Amino acid sequence: MTFEVFRGLMLPFVGTTAGAAMVFFLKNQIGEKLQKILTGFAAGVMVAASFWSLLAPALEQSAHLGKLAFMPAATGFLVGVFFLLLIDQLTPHMHMDQQEEGPKSGLKKTTKLILAVTIHNIPEGMAVGVVLAGWIYGTSGVTAAGAMALALGIAIQNFPEGAIVSMPLKSQGMSKGKTFLAGTMSGAVEPVAGLITILAAGLVIPVLPYLLSFAAGAMLYVVVEELIPEMSEGKHSNLATLSFSFGFVIMMILDVALG
Repeated sequence: MTFEVFRGLMLPFVGTTAGAAMVFFLKNQIGEKLQKILTGFAAGVMVAASFWSLLAPALEQSAHLGKLAFMPAATGFLVGVFFLLLIDQLTPHMHMDQQEEGPKSGLKKTTKLILAVTIHNIPEGMAVGVVLAGWIYGTSGVTAAGAMALALGIAIQNFPEGAIVSMPLKSQGMSKGKTFLAGTMSGAVEPVAGLITILAAGLVIPVLPYLLSFAAGAMLYVVVEELIPEMSEGKHSNLATLSFSFGFVIMMILDVALG
């Protein structure tokens, strides 16, 4: 079981690292069309994961409450949304596609870009951690395959995230090694957040439905606040929408087939 937990926690990080490694293979910054496709795909994966891997198990675990079975899921979901809203308000970060103008240092832009993606990765790490906790403690109906499906799905959507971080930094003049390290480190928070969530769930097992829905709310906040606006603005929004659909379907297949 220890190896499976380790693999589940590290899979999303591996996805981010693989995406960051694109600085060694691509010469220029990611084109607008490709960025739209990657952003749409990531959004689709996160929406599907929120429903099938997080909210559905939360509702299932709360079924004994009868007509009030929605309470843990609804409460956790809203707390997750407001938690990310609070972080957004307190943390001076920039959107992933936002470029600052004026005589501001490249270091400041770099820091804000990495911070933006790191914030996005916190709820993803929590999502993997809470699903793994549900499998470990056997209280949420989550199987080992279902937990791995979520970890794999997030790893897939982390690949474009890693590239979206590292490639713009490269265009700012940073070396390939430094941009790869920056992209990689933006995903390092995920296994840490996942492990903390597992430990917290182990201390208070009855809060699992709340943690599952909390992660769902936080992930959907990121999708609505960041990813959907980015994929919808300007040209090629139709490609982003198609990519969103493919990402949603792939994550749904992974969860149903492996869960």
